[in-house]
Amino acid sequence: MALHEVDLVEIPEETVRVARAVFPKGCLAMRVRDALGPVFADTDFEELFPVRGRPVVSPARLALVSVLQFAEGLTDRQAAHAVRSRLDWKYALALELTDIGFDFSVLSEFRARLAGSDAGRVVFDAVLRAAGDVGLVKAGRRQRTDATHVLAATRDLNRLEFVAETLRTALNRVAEAAGDRLVAVAAPEWFDRYSARPEDTRFPSRWAARVAHGDQCGADGMVLLEALRSASAPPGLRALPEVEFLRRTWVQQFHHVDGVVRWREPKNLPPGAIRLCTPHEPEARTGAKRDLGWSGYKVHLSETCEPDAPHLITHIHTTAAPVTDGAVLEDIHTALAERGLLPDEHLVDAGYVDAEQIHHAHRDHRVTLVGPVGKNTNRRQAAGDVFDSTRFTIDRGQRQAVCPGGHTSVQWRDAQSHRGTPVTRVRFAQRHCGPCDLRASCTNATTGRNLTLRPPAEHDILQQARTEQDTDHWRQRYGHRAGVEGTISQGVQAFGLRRSRYRGLAKTRLQHHLTGAAINLARLDAHLTGRPLARTRTSPFAALRPAGSRPAGRN
Repeated sequence: MALHEVDLVEIPEETVRVARAVFPKGCLAMRVRDALGPVFADTDFEELFPVRGRPVVSPARLALVSVLQFAEGLTDRQAAHAVRSRLDWKYALALELTDIGFDFSVLSEFRARLAGSDAGRVVFDAVLRAAGDVGLVKAGRRQRTDATHVLAATRDLNRLEFVAETLRTALNRVAEAAGDRLVAVAAPEWFDRYSARPEDTRFPSRWAARVAHGDQCGADGMVLLEALRSASAPPGLRALPEVEFLRRTWVQQFHHVDGVVRWREPKNLPPGAIRLCTPHEPEARTGAKRDLGWSGYKVHLSETCEPDAPHLITHIHTTAAPVTDGAVLEDIHTALAERGLLPDEHLVDAGYVDAEQIHHAHRDHRVTLVGPVGKNTNRRQAAGDVFDSTRFTIDRGQRQAVCPGGHTSVQWRDAQSHRGTPVTRVRFAQRHCGPCDLRASCTNATTGRNLTLRPPAEHDILQQARTEQDTDHWRQRYGHRAGVEGTISQGVQAFGLRRSRYRGLAKTRLQHHLTGAAINLARLDAHLTGRPLARTRTSPFAALRPAGSRPAGRN
């Protein structure tokens, strides 16, 4: 199939006449078309299609159909039917009234091309660019960012279900590829253990019996892997994705103890960033936030938040579930800079904020990062019972520090924190700290007082931020961040943001780009029609909550 550019600028006169007659006040698709123009052009997607071959449906039209489909929550069949039958869609797509549209399967093929080239951002950027061309989104001013969890398309499995389903999936795939080979390897008991899905299997309820069942799964899986690794086995069986996933899972979940395959204890499992959790979605990972745990992904939403303009999403960033908020902040700023939409002030929650992040945001992008930094975690220092680092005289030029008692440090060395960031370790001698009259207010370490210092710029930023965030002015300034919770709520409740529709990170990322574009269309339409933002719903009883108290479970 080849790309042959189609002009979407001019809407057929008959389509305009009939649509205006039927919708005299317009509707979302028509108002967005009138305000933004065609939004997409075929040239935006020329890299996805060859120059020779059978003509394809205009990718610009498919992009707009995909966004409208997400805006209205339609299936592919319903969206294709809307192209054929709805006047407002024909108006937005610049189609003749007699145009019969296309087969619904074209939409999934188009999404596959977008996901394969990570081109979902092209669709999202086109909507933003069109809004920017008419002055509805601009660089500078204020933006806010927050993240929410996204559940994988597959069902959550516990550890026992996971290993059993992984082995069952591999057995089914090997049975398809070389059933005669598998019959010679499989023990008769395997047919009772692995023929049914985990949800249709009654696993033992006692913990010891569950561990024994897990050990048995490990032993059976090892027999299969060794049989497929033998010299007599066809080499293609080892390369099957399901068999490779089985091998990786067994490395993570089992180990040999005295020559016997045993289930690993939870403390010996790999970290969540690499730990597999389902054979049906290999890229899904397990994430945790406070008392919430989930398998899937995480999505970060950034939006404008000025009172005189629509609140449009400016960036969407999708990651695996365990990736921390702070790890993606630089990527968010870089993407906003590429779009020319960097804010002057960026409001974020505590997960994104650290002295290093504040420093780098201002140094690299001239962005003021506003969010609550962590307080001093040493309770005695925070209460003033013990001297913190501000009570010491630091001389970085001489690479030494002087304590409140007047003693000079005996060691100054460059090191790294547990997160890999540069710090300075300072140590005072025990011979000075032991007999010191201020020891009770300084340290109880038998080896003398130790200090950990950040780089100078970050140290000063941290101290200043801790002072500022205790002021009413800072609280009022930071209060604007709370509105992003409404955006997440809208995405979850109206656009299905919480659950991935597809399997894999690339397709989930595409879903989020299309969802972001759909939310922006809905918000542009609300702005064009003068529909105000909804007020936060508070029950009469909740409104009586005493000032200063917080709901349970929030921080």
